[in-house]
Amino acid sequence: MVLSMTGFGRAEASYSNKEILVEIRSLNSKFTDIRLKIPQNYKEKEVQIRKLVSDNVERGKIEVSMEIRSPEGDEDFSLNVPLFKRYFKELSSLSKELEINNEGLIPAILRLPNVVGADVGTIEAEEWLQASSAILNAVKAFNNFRSDEGKAMETDLLLRVNNIQTYLGEIAPFESDRVVKLRERLMKNLEENFSKEKVDQNRFEQEVIYYLEKMDITEEKVRLGQHCKYFIEQINAKDAQKGRKLSFISQEIGREINTLGAKAYSSDIQRLVVKMKDDLEKIKEQVANAV
Repeated sequence: MVLSMTGFGRAEASYSNKEILVEIRSLNSKFTDIRLKIPQNYKEKEVQIRKLVSDNVERGKIEVSMEIRSPEGDEDFSLNVPLFKRYFKELSSLSKELEINNEGLIPAILRLPNVVGADVGTIEAEEWLQASSAILNAVKAFNNFRSDEGKAMETDLLLRVNNIQTYLGEIAPFESDRVVKLRERLMKNLEENFSKEKVDQNRFEQEVIYYLEKMDITEEKVRLGQHCKYFIEQINAKDAQKGRKLSFISQEIGREINTLGAKAYSSDIQRLVVKMKDDLEKIKEQVANAV
């Protein structure tokens, strides 16, 4: 099954008079990149939080946000009173000296570094139990989101690769026409430059065979069919991470389609090649967002 690289999960838990909120979201990334936004007093648990997340999610740029709220509004924050007074005294004196209106001075001081900060203390065992439970529940919701997005992606990928296989099967009727048109074009060019009596038929046939060999697309058709089949097999595989492999296969599919177009010598085959390329571009867009 395919998993989407983007995802979102949210969970809550309670401890004493606190509400613990955890949100997890992710974006595309070649590697697993976990970024934490957690309260200051949870820094001691950073290693455990990272492990809880990394053990349960696949690659991506993953952002974990944790917020602690209290219904009474008494979150663990404190005012550095001595520092506040010092700032206020100095700035009030400066504003008076420069004859500047000091309205809004208090809010400005509160935004200065270290004036307001979180109380740092040891997390009680029961609180951490509830917090870790919220993290795991958020991870579960996050993975479910990725799975649902991946199912839609998988359906579209199968549709696109099946389209390419269908267009590949439609090439055969136009291949014999290429031979006739090539022979007619070569003969016309010869007759325009030389009299028909001077044309060596044996040499002419050799030239036709030479060009037919250059135009032969049998190997490209076989390889393209094999790549499409392998692509479908990988979609149906049980591997958790298959985005990179699908990306590599789609590149190989692209090479064969491009070669078909270069050797087509047929407007009908070129039309099918353009349709293949259109579906392939959609495949690449989807695969770029697959885990």
